[in-house]
Amino acid sequence: MNSTPSDKASPPVEKPAPVSFREALLFWLKLGFISFGGPAGQIAILHQELVERRRWISERRFLHALNYCMVLPGPEAQQLATYIGWLMHRSWGGIVAGGLFVLPSLLILIVLSWIYIAFGDTSLVAGLFYGIKPAVTAIVVQAAHRIGSRALKNNWLWAIAAASFVAIFALHLPFPAIVAAAALVGFVGGRIAPQHFGQGGGHGAAGKSFGPALIDDATPVPEHARFSWRRLLRVGLAGALLWLVPMGILMAVFGWTHTLTQMGWFFTKAALLTFGGAYAVLPYVYQGAVGHYGWLTPTQMIDGLALGETTPGPLIMVVAFVGFVGGYVKAVVGPESLFLGGALAACLVTWFTFLPSFVFILAGGPLVESTHGDLKFTAPLTAITAAVVGVILNLALFFGYHVLWPKGFSASPDWISSAIALAAAVALFRYKRGVIEVIASCAVLGLFARLALPM
Repeated sequence: MNSTPSDKASPPVEKPAPVSFREALLFWLKLGFISFGGPAGQIAILHQELVERRRWISERRFLHALNYCMVLPGPEAQQLATYIGWLMHRSWGGIVAGGLFVLPSLLILIVLSWIYIAFGDTSLVAGLFYGIKPAVTAIVVQAAHRIGSRALKNNWLWAIAAASFVAIFALHLPFPAIVAAAALVGFVGGRIAPQHFGQGGGHGAAGKSFGPALIDDATPVPEHARFSWRRLLRVGLAGALLWLVPMGILMAVFGWTHTLTQMGWFFTKAALLTFGGAYAVLPYVYQGAVGHYGWLTPTQMIDGLALGETTPGPLIMVVAFVGFVGGYVKAVVGPESLFLGGALAACLVTWFTFLPSFVFILAGGPLVESTHGDLKFTAPLTAITAAVVGVILNLALFFGYHVLWPKGFSASPDWISSAIALAAAVALFRYKRGVIEVIASCAVLGLFARLALPM
């Protein structure tokens, strides 16, 4: 009774003990298995563990790193883990942190993809996915709302979002063209009306302190994190070789037109266009993987997103599912080794998708550290973020059409799927339930509907 609330709330005063590489490795491995919830949830986990609980990095330095990762194409949470790992334990620390963020998800998705493609017609699996797909539709709508509420701060940005929706929905323009056009509008708009293209909201400056951190606000930049042209050149050459060698092997063994080679090239392009996260790049992946190459069907694409939502790791790991199904269906290493072909394709697309993320962090990190506390988003990126909202809305309509009207508008809608989607939307928007909780509940509803009702 003698202690006061202020005493209980006072932050620790002692600086944490130095963290060994082994200790950090074990933490990154654990993180790879618990990183559910998409980018927002994963960033929240990183903040809670590294800033609040362990105090490996201060609030301000954490947010500064996050702001840089938000500017880059690619999964921001995975890049943030790579950045902090690199800052703490040099290049290998970043490689281990970023790699372990992805590896558990890859292994899990290979197994789940095989179960899906081999046993997907069974009543149990079909029933579970019958309930999951409407839930995913509601989740994508929520993503559009969440990003839109943060990004669309004025009429200019609303207009860009509307134009991007029309461009992809009505004009069927490719996603890269929409990104380029939005960047150009932002570049010009930032000079004509800079007040409308500033980075409103965002992640702002740090306002809290959780006590002294290993990497604190005033901690000098370590030697390995200082910029040098020699280091930049070395990282750039290493990244180029890590892309050229596997691509060269694929071309030498299989030829340019083979499925595996085309997957490597296609997902390299996708990796450089993932501004706005996985939801933003999914239309581009759909255009290529479903429409152009025929690696999987629209229904399988929706099922893949459902699997991505229910597994740890970045949501963009849905590319592993795309790769597995494409490699399995196309029998890329022969009809007698379908699983091996699928697993090989999943690993290859993961490699080509995530390699640029490591290069961006290891090459750009020293530049960011040299200006920490002063990094700002650009007007073109603000416009791209606004355009992403329109693209995601189109994705939501695409999912809604295929899930709620599986036989087309000429037939009646699937009322059971519609009811499940509505229930998922209410749970997400009204009651703020978690994604995993909603998907699990809807899966049970779908299984019950398939088993109990005539379909």
